[in-house]
Amino acid sequence: GASGGLGSYATQFALAGGANPICVVSSPQKADICRAMGAEAIIDRTAEGYTFWKDEHHQDPREWKRFGKRIRELTGGEDVDIVFEHPGRETFGASVYVTRKGGTIVTCASTSGFHHAYDNRYLWMSLKRIIGSHFANYREAWEANRLVAKGKIHPTLSKVYSLEETGQAAHDVHRNLHQGKVGVLCLAPEEGLGVRDHDKRAQHIDAINRFRETAVASRPEEGTPRS
Repeated sequence: GASGGLGSYATQFALAGGANPICVVSSPQKADICRAMGAEAIIDRTAEGYTFWKDEHHQDPREWKRFGKRIRELTGGEDVDIVFEHPGRETFGASVYVTRKGGTIVTCASTSGFHHAYDNRYLWMSLKRIIGSHFANYREAWEANRLVAKGKIHPTLSKVYSLEETGQAAHDVHRNLHQGKVGVLCLAPEEGLGVRDHDKRAQHIDAINRFRETAVASRPEEGTPRS
């Protein structure tokens, strides 16, 4: 989900902090968005066919190992220090497995299910830890806003809907027809009314519109199913 609503910000924060994000996405279009943000290491999970569950009750450790091997190919043999884990049930076992010894799995949200299952041997015997994250404390929020104000982090808004189109917005998100975040105009009659520093906005306008341009280019025809 590296180009999604949560992942798109996680990718930017990782890059701003000097980290090397390994972006996992589900299509070439989403991979292009990650590259546009500055990420270089990208895994298209759909193209590479990862299936972490054999059936409803059993996971497939062989797929965890294949996933870990692919990550090491992108990092020069290194395992990852941190896994930002928000898909939940579908991927949690693999996330615990691929994290390096002493590493951290950060969990927030569970879009594929809240009941996570993993092999505790790969957590306990390798001194890994799981951290639950839900937003931030005051200091972290201040620092995050500071990066936005400095032009280091940009919005990942791909489309804005009128209040009357709220149902369509919910439908598009449910069907995964969007990129990043979408917005709904509630009290504002039009966009752009909150802009105070027009000169600074002009400096970063390409990055601000990055997700909009990609969303327009990759949006499927209406009614076309998309996994």
